[in-house]
Amino acid sequence: MTKNPERHKKDPHYRQAKHKGYRARSAFKLLDIQKRFNIFKRAYYILDIGSTPGSWLQVAYKFAEENLVKYKDSNYHRDHFKIMGVDVKKVSPLEGIYTVKMDITNPEFQKELDDFFIGKKLDLILSDLSINKTGNKFVDQLRQINLCFKVLNIVKLYLKYRGVLVLKLFQGQDFEKFFKAMKNEFFKTLSYKPKASRKQSNEIYLIGLRKNN
Repeated sequence: MTKNPERHKKDPHYRQAKHKGYRARSAFKLLDIQKRFNIFKRAYYILDIGSTPGSWLQVAYKFAEENLVKYKDSNYHRDHFKIMGVDVKKVSPLEGIYTVKMDITNPEFQKELDDFFIGKKLDLILSDLSINKTGNKFVDQLRQINLCFKVLNIVKLYLKYRGVLVLKLFQGQDFEKFFKAMKNEFFKTLSYKPKASRKQSNEIYLIGLRKNN
């Protein structure tokens, strides 16, 4: 919860999220990334890591549903979509979306993935996962980087060839180390700060386009 509820309610992205039915203002970060990089193109099998409260799942559902109609051609296409959200906190149910209350480092999580996606590779992995901040930017950044490496392990196992990754991390020490590790997995890796990100925040998103193996 924000430290200043009144300022939060005056935030234009917060008000717009309420108006459009999104659970959080973070939906506009993902919509901005989609507008810039078209990450949802032909995305049918989608995993959202760190899903609470569910706004990214809402956005993912919107585009996956559109893809069923939009891409009826001879190229990659499915007649259905599957979306899973995972978080250590419970995500309130969303129609058409499967959610799991679990730590991604739990070995049982891989079984959840295999069972739900029936062993199929994923088209898109989203991660807005974040540590509980201590207020020490140096410590928090290192902890977030470690978390991102755990996400990258899932990417290596479950993201398809030429699949896409969107992942949040904090700028600071070891940023370049992680950026380099991610570049090794994708034909193209870019950094981007969405307009909806707060100016004082050191969060940034890495977009991995076209997984290379």
